[in-house]
Amino acid sequence: MHFPRHCLLALLLAAPLLHAQTAPDNGTDAAATADSDSPAKASSSAAASDQVDLDDVRNFAHVYQIIRQAYVEKVDNKTLMNDAIKGMLSGLDPHSAYLDKDGLQELNEDTTGQYGGLGIEVMEDNGLLRIVSPIDDTPASRAGIKPGDVITAVNGKAVTTDNIDDMFDALRGDPGTKITLGILHEKADQPVTLTMTRERISMTSVKVRELEPGYAYIRISQFQDDTTSDLEKKLGDLIKKNGSQKGAVLDLRSNPGGLLTAAVGVSNDFLNSGTIVTTRGRLPDSNLTFTAHAGGDLLNGAPMVLLADNGTASAAEIVSGALKDNHRALIVGRRTFGKGVVQTVLPLDADHAVKLTTARYYTPNGTSIQAEGIKPDIALADLTVAKVDDSQEPISSEADLPHHLANEASTSGGSINNDGSAENAKLATSDYALSQALNILKGLALRHDAGVPAATAN
Repeated sequence: MHFPRHCLLALLLAAPLLHAQTAPDNGTDAAATADSDSPAKASSSAAASDQVDLDDVRNFAHVYQIIRQAYVEKVDNKTLMNDAIKGMLSGLDPHSAYLDKDGLQELNEDTTGQYGGLGIEVMEDNGLLRIVSPIDDTPASRAGIKPGDVITAVNGKAVTTDNIDDMFDALRGDPGTKITLGILHEKADQPVTLTMTRERISMTSVKVRELEPGYAYIRISQFQDDTTSDLEKKLGDLIKKNGSQKGAVLDLRSNPGGLLTAAVGVSNDFLNSGTIVTTRGRLPDSNLTFTAHAGGDLLNGAPMVLLADNGTASAAEIVSGALKDNHRALIVGRRTFGKGVVQTVLPLDADHAVKLTTARYYTPNGTSIQAEGIKPDIALADLTVAKVDDSQEPISSEADLPHHLANEASTSGGSINNDGSAENAKLATSDYALSQALNILKGLALRHDAGVPAATAN
């Protein structure tokens, strides 16, 4: 079960891959200590000037006691201390946070793609809990839940605009536990009651198929532990079944990010050489450079178009930057979100941790995309299109004229009007950006077949 409202998944600095090296110093620290006799003296001087003032300690204690004594409702010490910690972290940036047991569990579920639940993707729709889709072979799909159904009640409690967030949370739970839902099927007048048992659900982050023969479509919804291996298996299976691809569309729209290592692995799957990403922070362990290894490109240099929008964030922007700067893919769509920082999860104990921003990351060209995003090579507005009614135009070619001469060399037994435009119209009306990406990809494939280097396409 995935909740679209949780749009921004933290980009976690996990264990580096084998191709990570310590990045060279950029000179910043040296410049900062140039006015002191030695680094030790500089550090001592900085520490002395950054001591906590006793008045600040008194103010904190004073405010703490005022809240304890005068707030309209009684607040216990543990709640106040937890809120103080949360406030200290939230004041740093939007991504640093204090994680309790529930927060750690949610983070683990997001990065592993596994959770206890029913196997449904749910979205809030004007105060309703609407089913986007059930996952195959899960309690939800076996119970007959369909896309478009509405959850009207959870364990006998009606879903309202006031409790909708709690109803979201109640759908998940430990495997083996039961839950009862009121489900209003589409076109039904009354909801039905379904009792299901939660199971361990595995969310797949990669989908691969052919848009047309020879043109692969790769959709990555987020970057999890198994994203790289899942991509390699599914794309490998498609190539084994259908042969080498002329090109591929990599769809990273509305991808909120995920694990740094997964982003590096996916980038490496389309590159044979070059830098993927560099991270820089105050701690030595935060200064890393990741590079692609030879023979890693699963498409063997076939052209790529990467679809992005303003929901393409974090780890998805690392992949976008790596493929753009290495002239491996054209970025098509809209400017990306602009999250150019890395978080590290630092455990405090078994049930608590701090998720702290510890580094900025830079694309292979040395560019920080923080708060700016990645500008597409070809911009597309967020549009929908409708098919023009051409039923009133009976004559559209010579073949429609009465008494026309037949083509003496024609061997076609089918309609000459079947030129592929009908399929193009179907794709364009369902996903305009994807149809444009496919058309661009076909142009790149023609250049590639003609021997034009892929880099010149950028």
